[in-house]
Amino acid sequence: MLPALVAFDLDDTLTASKATIDPEMAALFADLAERTQVAIISGGMLSQFQRQVLDHVSLSERAREHLHLLPTCGTRYVRWRGDRWQELRAVSLTPDQVEAACAAIERRAREQGIWEDETWGPAIENRGSQITYSALGQSAPGERKAAWDPDGGKRARLARAVGADLPELSVRSGGATSVDITLAGIDKAYGMRHLLADAGLDPDDVVFFGDRLDPDGNDYPVLSTGVTCREVTNPADTAAQLRALLGVAGSQ
Repeated sequence: MLPALVAFDLDDTLTASKATIDPEMAALFADLAERTQVAIISGGMLSQFQRQVLDHVSLSERAREHLHLLPTCGTRYVRWRGDRWQELRAVSLTPDQVEAACAAIERRAREQGIWEDETWGPAIENRGSQITYSALGQSAPGERKAAWDPDGGKRARLARAVGADLPELSVRSGGATSVDITLAGIDKAYGMRHLLADAGLDPDDVVFFGDRLDPDGNDYPVLSTGVTCREVTNPADTAAQLRALLGVAGSQ
């Protein structure tokens, strides 16, 4: 039997970093959403969910109604209502917190010698309920991102230094080149607990797929919620595990 709800991280789990969903994964995702509840919880904004997944997956009305979208690490909660995606909950940073976070990121990144003056788009993005630092810019090529910090050491060191400057905020490694900042205590565990309450589910009812379940990763807090967590290495690994869950054969 399928879990009552299957949740996914986005970058490097459902899709490659900032890339559109693979056609096979899109078909698996649509099949899953037809049969059970599905959630995406990620550091990205709703527009990123739309661009990378929703615009490329053929969903019935039933499947749309099964979807729970939790952008910016679950600080926002979005459902399909009527004929559109509607934000039902949001927790935002204050202007002073945004200013302090941006200043701390740049200062510490420069001290550690990892600040890049030439990037593919802005390095720091205010997502309302989250500040995200992307060392090479939001639109950097995937291969450059993968090569920048393959063992996660740069992100972990930066997150620790920035976190020490911002005790009222939560600072964690995000994607391949990113660090995410939210209010203290508001991370993917916060989003997952609210999701369980909203959906009327127990932790045993849910399976979560993520590529950053290591202690420095932004998927790690989900472990504390008690849901079943499956670590994946990339979207191909996710697809293989999803095929097994659905009981379908792989692509030829």
